[in-house]
Amino acid sequence: MLAHTRPLSLENPPSRASLTETVCWSRMQTEAGQELQAIVDRKELERSAGGGVFCWGVGNAPSRSIPGLARDGVDVDVVFSIMKSRPKAVDVAPSHLRIWRSFFDHSGQEQPLPPASLITSRADVGLRTRNVHYALMCQSDQQLSLGDFGPFDPSAYRNVSDTGGAVGASQVTAILRRVSGEAHATAYKVNLRAKLGQGYWVRLGDALDLSAERRSLLEGVLANLRSVTPREWLRMVSDLRSGPSNTTGLQPRLF
Repeated sequence: MLAHTRPLSLENPPSRASLTETVCWSRMQTEAGQELQAIVDRKELERSAGGGVFCWGVGNAPSRSIPGLARDGVDVDVVFSIMKSRPKAVDVAPSHLRIWRSFFDHSGQEQPLPPASLITSRADVGLRTRNVHYALMCQSDQQLSLGDFGPFDPSAYRNVSDTGGAVGASQVTAILRRVSGEAHATAYKVNLRAKLGQGYWVRLGDALDLSAERRSLLEGVLANLRSVTPREWLRMVSDLRSGPSNTTGLQPRLF
């Protein structure tokens, strides 16, 4: 049975634990009809069923620095911080859901996602832009739980790019390099941590829009995550991921 996650507490925050010089910072919130705590519970189940590996869906494309970092095996911490803005209504209650079953590595080869990974996104019918989605390929030896693990100061970092620009207000997920000391009084916290693993940050493929029946199955499981065993989770993910693709013909995009 999945252990209960530690409740989020913003009182008496601990000092910031040491982070790698290059970090992947991602802001998180309710997504695809799931509240944030439920998403973290699901990712913990993926991690425990997947040997420490889990995939975190994100909406923006990878930084151009990702292929080099992945090839060189650079140690990169993933820092997740809770967004300051409220989730959009379409994320709280999407009309359609989609799951993703593969990813494109940085040589353009399509690979199946790990068996325990279930990445969902909203599927806005008729909008081609929602045919593209991405994921952070993460790993952790520790149980995932929301918490206050110290401050995170985006102003102490710059984007890993030719220009090395400051972190933009619209950047939800970014690869950053520390350039100065961090302030202790900041707007953001380290609310969840992991490491980047295989592929680091990838484009997803082989999408499948969920029928009403499959969505009902998914929602039933998600409502009772803490009673689901890793073996049951693997079987459920396999069942959900079976069926014909609805994105045949989409070509991979290389970064």
